Amino acid sequence: MTQDKFEELKTEADTYWETRSNGNIPLIRIGTAMCGHAAGAYRVADKLKTVLSERSIEANFDEVGCLGLCYAEPLLDIKKPGSPRVFFNNVTADDIDQIIEGYLINNVLPESNVLGYMGEGEVPESADAMENIPGIALQNRIALRNAGHIAPSNALQYIATGGYSGLYKAVTTMEPSEVIDEVKNSGLRGRGGAAFPTGVKWSFLVGSPGPTKYILCNCEEGDPGAYNDKGILESDPHTLLEGLAIAGYATGASNGIVFIRHGHDGPIDRTEAAITEAYENGLLGENIFGSDFSFDIEVALTGESYVAGEETALMEAVEGKRSMPRFRPPFPAAFGVWGKPSNINNVKSLSYAPEIISKGSEWFSAIGVNQSTGTAIVCLSGDVNKPGLYEVSMGMTLGQVVDDLGGGVSGGRELKLLQTGGPLGGVLGPDSRDIHIDFDEMRSAGAIFGSGGIIVGSEDVCAVDLTRVLVAFCQFESCGKCFPCRLGMEHLLEIVERISNFQSKPGDMDLMRSVGGTMEAGSLCGHGQLGFGPIRSAITHFESDFKSHIEENICPTGSCNRPKIVPKNTRPYANDFATGD
Repeated sequence: MTQDKFEELKTEADTYWETRSNGNIPLIRIGTAMCGHAAGAYRVADKLKTVLSERSIEANFDEVGCLGLCYAEPLLDIKKPGSPRVFFNNVTADDIDQIIEGYLINNVLPESNVLGYMGEGEVPESADAMENIPGIALQNRIALRNAGHIAPSNALQYIATGGYSGLYKAVTTMEPSEVIDEVKNSGLRGRGGAAFPTGVKWSFLVGSPGPTKYILCNCEEGDPGAYNDKGILESDPHTLLEGLAIAGYATGASNGIVFIRHGHDGPIDRTEAAITEAYENGLLGENIFGSDFSFDIEVALTGESYVAGEETALMEAVEGKRSMPRFRPPFPAAFGVWGKPSNINNVKSLSYAPEIISKGSEWFSAIGVNQSTGTAIVCLSGDVNKPGLYEVSMGMTLGQVVDDLGGGVSGGRELKLLQTGGPLGGVLGPDSRDIHIDFDEMRSAGAIFGSGGIIVGSEDVCAVDLTRVLVAFCQFESCGKCFPCRLGMEHLLEIVERISNFQSKPGDMDLMRSVGGTMEAGSLCGHGQLGFGPIRSAITHFESDFKSHIEENICPTGSCNRPKIVPKNTRPYANDFATGD
């Protein structure tokens, strides 16, 4: 594609989008990402299409991704000409007739299912109690800027909202070194857990010889409680493709690989469809925008392996081998997938790149706090009223996330704990409300932000039982390559299980600390190095729960008095995490 062709494509996209979103017929959107799908969105969509056809109502209809309000799914979004977008929450197929008859035809809102509105225009008289939606108003969406607004694999809709402008700017007006400097100056840090500066990581690949070099995107995302990477791919895969291509241009890479866990059909199908569209429109392939830059992208799948998210294990999986970490050196920038220089980035990290290049590093670095610039994508779940996928400015407190976005602890209960950063993260107490979403501040508090999962625990949750579940997951997911992790995880699980069964032995707490220290010092990858983290933080913040089990043989919540499921598996406690028991 030449520069002139891209300008023509932008004009076509703008005309198409203006007609579709602000034309003379309604635009109806329904979220069909994971949360919507699970709640029955496809049944609602089928009924909607049937009713529109039976009543001969002309309307534009789009399946979109997640607006972030997972608690409200299935979420139906109707924009009538001259009116704002009105959102109907928890819609069932039985509600469709009333919504179409009442609102679309007679301009009267139903008594139930009305969540709120967005945008300007006249609202019905029956909308007196309708307000803008706090779960949207409090967000600052960059990586998720298009999620819930555009059809995920529609290149024209993506381009009409500014898509591929960052890649166009980089390829046609900037040198590769300038692109890397821009990303460095933005302060963007990796969103996969380690929080390493993204621009610095890209620079490692620049000096490696070509012509074949790889940018790998990690969407293994096996963390229980984390779903933001899959959310981006289901809602706006083109933003990932554009960021991947920008990284390729900046580093001199020739190929990109999007690595997705096998079985996640929504992210896989929508990413592959977006790749096909990008090729059809000349946005991938040879001589992009008439330049010397050529870049190809494909999707690779992995099996059920949490460790496959580790960058060298990921490369092993791409090569068709068992997902096990490699010894380093050599490092991936020198010897990566298939022996070629490689760079591995998280979905979120790459998805920020288009807006950073389009709007500049100063714009991005002005958002956030301290050395944590930009935004954080929070996956909020557990004992909370409004679980969802929220993108907020770095610096928001955990209390604001739980109370202002999540609507507080469910059932009117008290907050007891927050489990952050996935199963290798930390367990924080109720005083963690004042901790800011800041990579360094959270690490100092004994936890990590990780991939963005925040699981809320009420007063009914036992810290010992939760720790047992986390350790059981980590033990089952250990690849077994190195002794400290393979044996250490077994020992930690054995000890925590003993404590939860009121069968602890003298010195168990010190023994866990000793095993954890050995794992940290001797494990090959982060799985073993961080494996003691949940126990350390739980002991720090909930020592009384552990003492109650050890000294009094009492579980303060009664959770540990229930029989525990013993799975039919050669590895003990493998299914405990999945059942939540």
